[in-house]
Amino acid sequence: MPKSVFGDLDKLLVHADSKFSLVNIVTKRARQLNNWIRVQQLPPAERREYFASEPLVDKDNINPNKAVSIALDEIAEGKISYHRTREGIK
Repeated sequence: MPKSVFGDLDKLLVHADSKFSLVNIVTKRARQLNNWIRVQQLPPAERREYFASEPLVDKDNINPNKAVSIALDEIAEGKISYHRTREGIK
């Protein structure tokens, strides 16, 4: 059976304070990973590596076309940290 990070929401929520925060973390990280994927498709002479954040999980076991899945794996493994900077609007 293939690995599914979506089925273990409780494991992901350990790393965030709410589902809303988790979605925001995944969205931001997936955008960073999409940039890395785009840079990898350029010829080496045109790559600007300092703008790309490479995956923090084992690159041999990922599908580079699924940035959201990679972001979820990184969060599940505790590779992405999250700290709330302020309380919500009241």
